Amino acid sequence: MTNDYRFEFRPYQRRFLRSLTTNHGKWDIREGIILRLTDKSGKVGWGEIAPISWFGSETLEQALDFCRQLLEEITDEIIFSIPDELPACQFGFESAWEMGSRGAGEQGSKRAEEKNLNLSSALHSFSYSGLLPSGEAALNQWETLWQKGYRTFKWKIGVNAIADELKIFESLTRILPASTKLRLDANGGLTYEEANLWLRTCDNLKANPEVTLEIEFIEQPLPVEQFQQMLELSTSYETAIALDESVATLGQLAACHQQGWRGIFVIKPGIVGSPSRLRKFCHQHQIDTVFSSVFETAIARLAALQLAAELSQNNRAIGFGIDHFFEQEETWFQSLWNDL
Repeated sequence: MTNDYRFEFRPYQRRFLRSLTTNHGKWDIREGIILRLTDKSGKVGWGEIAPISWFGSETLEQALDFCRQLLEEITDEIIFSIPDELPACQFGFESAWEMGSRGAGEQGSKRAEEKNLNLSSALHSFSYSGLLPSGEAALNQWETLWQKGYRTFKWKIGVNAIADELKIFESLTRILPASTKLRLDANGGLTYEEANLWLRTCDNLKANPEVTLEIEFIEQPLPVEQFQQMLELSTSYETAIALDESVATLGQLAACHQQGWRGIFVIKPGIVGSPSRLRKFCHQHQIDTVFSSVFETAIARLAALQLAAELSQNNRAIGFGIDHFFEQEETWFQSLWNDL
């Protein structure tokens, strides 16, 4: 039986407290779309479309065009037939649908209750990875995050000259407390020679008994089109490599797995595509995952964390330590919905 929903949407903008700098450039404002689906009985499901076009999703404009051409009444069928070229839309609509429809009927509310219990215990057991600013600022910022309870940090590399970054990295490895885990994220910005140099440096650190912190992995050292070289590097060094940009969408994820990638997959639920198809893929292949944020609001974050709680295999810290990048505006969501 097909269900009908009343569909509404609102675009939003949130300014970063300070520009986020990666190898892709500077990012000042996070833009996205909040969705609301209301079924015949008045049950409401919220969703969020939070695209990052330079990362492999559709653009905000394409997502808005898609929303604008829909009627005020939409069906399950429409939600589950959103094309793969709109992965952030697939995630937003399907998670709003899940949120609204999970509680249908007595059985449904029982299942929803169980699910919420499982989710809340999983969320409490998660450790989170805190994102450090690029460059020297990381040397001061880590302490604030440490005091907030973070024990895994991610630091952006491939932003400044490699000689400078290696110096800062050496200082970081000296000042970070024992038992810290550090992830280095290149956003595809290294050359093959630089990737080898970073991996060699990390391997040497691993072999040094005086260094007590753990380099967990280097994330996306090379551009997406250099998959074979990353595959080769992953077998040449002790230090693990995680794919990120290379596996931005479900199609890319499946292609890399098919071509032999058995290392770590960084999954950004907000842009990966359909949650139901992601579940199916992860259950089928038991891949080693790190779930990560796309700087979404609490709406998409809850749906993303639900997936992380279900699908994380190896107890790796999840990349949602991003609250310190935005002002905490408790009221922005209500005003977004009421003002328009």
